[in-house]
Amino acid sequence: MTILSAHDLVLPAASLGAENPLAPLRSHQELHQVQNLADVPADLRENIQYGRLHSTLPCLNQDGYDRDLVDATFPALVLENDHVRATILPSLGGRLYSLVHKASGQELLYRNPVFQPANLALRNAWFAGGVEWNVGSTGHWTGTCAPMHAARVEGPDGTPILRLWELERTRNLVTQLDFWLPADSEFLYVGVRLQNPSDREVPAYWWSNIAVEQSPETRVLVPADEAWRFGYAAAPAPGRRLDLVGVPEFDGIDLTYPMKHPRAVDFFFEPMPDERPWIASVDAEGNGLVQASTDRLRGRKLFVWGEGAGGRRWQEWLAPGLGGHGYAEIQAGLARTQLEHLKLPAATSWHWLEAYGRLSMCPAAAHSGDWRTARTAAASVLRPVVDTLADRERSWLTVMDEAPVERLAVGSGWGALELARTGWPVSAGTPFADDTMTSRERAWLPLLDGRLPAADDVPDGTLVSWRELLEHADDNWLVWYHRGVARHYDGDRDGAIEAWTQAGENPFALRNLGFVTGELSYYERAVGLRPDLVPLVAEAVALALDLDLVRAGRMLDDAPDDPRIRLLRVRYALDTGDAQKAHELLADGIRLATVREGANALTDYWLAAEKALGTNRPVPAQYQFGMGGS
Repeated sequence: MTILSAHDLVLPAASLGAENPLAPLRSHQELHQVQNLADVPADLRENIQYGRLHSTLPCLNQDGYDRDLVDATFPALVLENDHVRATILPSLGGRLYSLVHKASGQELLYRNPVFQPANLALRNAWFAGGVEWNVGSTGHWTGTCAPMHAARVEGPDGTPILRLWELERTRNLVTQLDFWLPADSEFLYVGVRLQNPSDREVPAYWWSNIAVEQSPETRVLVPADEAWRFGYAAAPAPGRRLDLVGVPEFDGIDLTYPMKHPRAVDFFFEPMPDERPWIASVDAEGNGLVQASTDRLRGRKLFVWGEGAGGRRWQEWLAPGLGGHGYAEIQAGLARTQLEHLKLPAATSWHWLEAYGRLSMCPAAAHSGDWRTARTAAASVLRPVVDTLADRERSWLTVMDEAPVERLAVGSGWGALELARTGWPVSAGTPFADDTMTSRERAWLPLLDGRLPAADDVPDGTLVSWRELLEHADDNWLVWYHRGVARHYDGDRDGAIEAWTQAGENPFALRNLGFVTGELSYYERAVGLRPDLVPLVAEAVALALDLDLVRAGRMLDDAPDDPRIRLLRVRYALDTGDAQKAHELLADGIRLATVREGANALTDYWLAAEKALGTNRPVPAQYQFGMGGS
């Protein structure tokens, strides 16, 4: 018997905080920049050059979180039978938080004991653990820390299906996840569909990101003899390159053992055409998690943080009090690598079925020194599962469009708002009801009739696909503000500047003018209007440090106390020749919640202060976030 039930999950949790109201006119720095792009095959190069996201609009950044852990309650939906218990978090991007194999008592995933966001996603906030569903563009998706709609659907075998769905707003793709656990099954099935309801081609991207516990004996098994290696170190050590390497031996180690890697690295495995795609992570005894899928989801990947100081620090940062050996990620995607986007035609849907469960195999075979012996032994054990995947998918397809019978959680109202504008033919299986719109979404409805009342002092994320409506709406400061953002998104810099100038003495329009033109006076006027808005003040001071140290000092004199501001005080001290002050500020400790993967000023400033002082004190462990070094 399969049961679907609702529960409360209580975890020590940091506050996610409010969204940043400053328009994300540029995306975060993307670490996946291929330095040897000219050397890769033409089809791979074309996919890498296609569809890259230059802004997360209309989504705003989520960077208001902290690092103070307090018990918090998260809604959880549990699907279980006599063999498996799966826990899904609808308010956090539909994360498959836990998957327990009941007979052995084994937790098959890495289950993070805390909720601690960190700066790794497209919108900044991301948390580690479980299975994350990444859709839209290279990186952790815009909905990873946002709610999804959830409902019960009757499965083809009479058991309940848990359906989650939401509109991915940067691509306007309807994302559907159907969690299905047949009564006699030891595997959880996840049916995935991406609907492109629009009349234009859309770049498509998907990677199921699976966190698994690691130990020195953990081995990753996959049907592949080659992999594209991507490193995170700056050139030439060995640089951010895509290089085809053999599996399993690479650089003097067996790359299939995650804890043998000294630094962070990706391996994108070349799929074997005669094998159903799968990937597994097994322990010393040959037990662990396996993920398999139907053929559309052919890509497979291993990511490790590495055993250097930076990699260990990142794991502790993502899971305070982690203990043990941390986790690795095994992943499954639409393309061969995560650097690629594929072309999803207009008015088209793609679908596939994934299976998650326990693999138990002979430990000697799992850890054989002969790679072919290890991977073929795992494939043999998996054969009964993978051989039935196509039939399971056909069964799921019979209910893929069935309307939900019971609402279990409510996501955002953005899907309903877009349907009000477009009338897109979205499946009845993923409805976006009008009653899901909150005041936030309803504030945009008057624009359909040519007006947008300026009822709020703080603008929301601009609906950039509504540009034509904005251009013809009645004028006010808010309309001019959003026109400017939409124009800038479309590459019309001069038109954006004109619009923000028309918006008048508004701190958000002034900030955009400062951001685009590089003129500090705009920022100074904006900060004068909103001296309490830390992201604004931090941007303004950073620009002042580039242009005018005297004005930067005045801004810092009046700036609020915040770790982002304290870090800028360190830079100011260095730039004004006061290395001792910089050292003292750093030695006191700066806990910068939003430290960015691959962009760690804490280490850079420490080293700069040491050089200026003529000393050689080592970088404190709490400041070591480098992904490339050992």
